[in-house]
Amino acid sequence: MNELVSPDPDWTLWRSFEAVVAEGSLSSAARRLGLSQPTLGRHVEALEKQLGLALFDRTLKGLKPTEAGLKLYEPVRAARRALGEARAIAEGQSVDLAGSVRITASAIFSHHVLPGLLRPVRAAYPDVALEIVPSDSVENLLLREADIAIRMFRPTQLDLVTRRICDIPLVCCAHKSYLDRRGRPQAPNDLKKHDLIGLDRSDLIIAGARANGIDISRADFVLRTDSQTLGWALVAAGLGIGFAQKNMVDKTPGMEALLPQLAIPVLEVWLTAHRELFTSRRIRAIYDALSEALGAAFRAEPAASGKG
Repeated sequence: MNELVSPDPDWTLWRSFEAVVAEGSLSSAARRLGLSQPTLGRHVEALEKQLGLALFDRTLKGLKPTEAGLKLYEPVRAARRALGEARAIAEGQSVDLAGSVRITASAIFSHHVLPGLLRPVRAAYPDVALEIVPSDSVENLLLREADIAIRMFRPTQLDLVTRRICDIPLVCCAHKSYLDRRGRPQAPNDLKKHDLIGLDRSDLIIAGARANGIDISRADFVLRTDSQTLGWALVAAGLGIGFAQKNMVDKTPGMEALLPQLAIPVLEVWLTAHRELFTSRRIRAIYDALSEALGAAFRAEPAASGKG
C-alpha cells in the first residue's frame, strides 16, 4: 500500500521564510514582500509543519533561525535568485509596450523630484503603468524588486546597464523664518553658532564640513535623523540650517541657499536596469524617457552608458 506523501511546500512559503531570515524580523520581511506580519507568521508556521522542522526559535527579540533554518536558507536564497533571473529573461523578450514598469529611487527623490519628471514620460507612454518604490536601500534589480533604479551613486552589481545622467548640486540652506530670527551666516565657521540639522548615524555631513575647514561633530546637530525626507521637512519648517539638493531649495518658497563658498560634492545621478530587462521594449522606452527628463531638468547632457 502506497503511503501518502505530503506535497512539496508552495514557493510562497519558501519566499516568506527566505525574507524573514534575510531581513532579520517579521516586520522588515513583511515590508519587503508587501504582506502583513500575521500572514508572514502563518507562512512560516505552515512551512515548519509541512517540513516537520523548527526553522526558527521564538525569542523575546523575535524569530532566530535554528541550525536547520540556516542550512535551508542558502539553497532557498539561490532558488529565489534563479527564479528572479528567469523572470528577467522572460520579461526581456517582451515586445509589448503596454504593461507596467517598477521604478525605485531614494525616498526624498521619489517624493520631491520624481513626480515633476514623470509628466513627459506619462504623456509619451500612456499605456505603461508606473509603479514607484521610494526606498533608501539598494534594491536588487536581479530579483525583480525594481525594473529601473535611479541612484545617487554608480551601482556595482554585475549584469547591470548603467548611465550617468547628470549631477545635482548640494547646498547649505535654511528657511527665511529661521534666518530672520537667528541671522544669516557669512562664513563657514559661523555655522557653529546656529542650530544645525544633520544625520544621526552617518558621518557624511561631518566629513564634508571638515573638508571645508569646519570642525563639527555629531553633538553640534541639535536635530538628527537619517531620514533625508524628514531632514528636509525639519529645515523647511524653519528649525535650523541643513543641506539639500539645490533644485529643491530653489523651488521651495521661503528657502534660501547659504554660503556659496562651501565646496560641497555633487550628487551623481545614475539610471540603472538589469541587462536582461533592458531588452524589453517597454522598460527600454521608460528608461530612455527618464534619461531625457532627468537631463532636461538638470540641464545636463546625458553621459555615455556602460555596463558594470
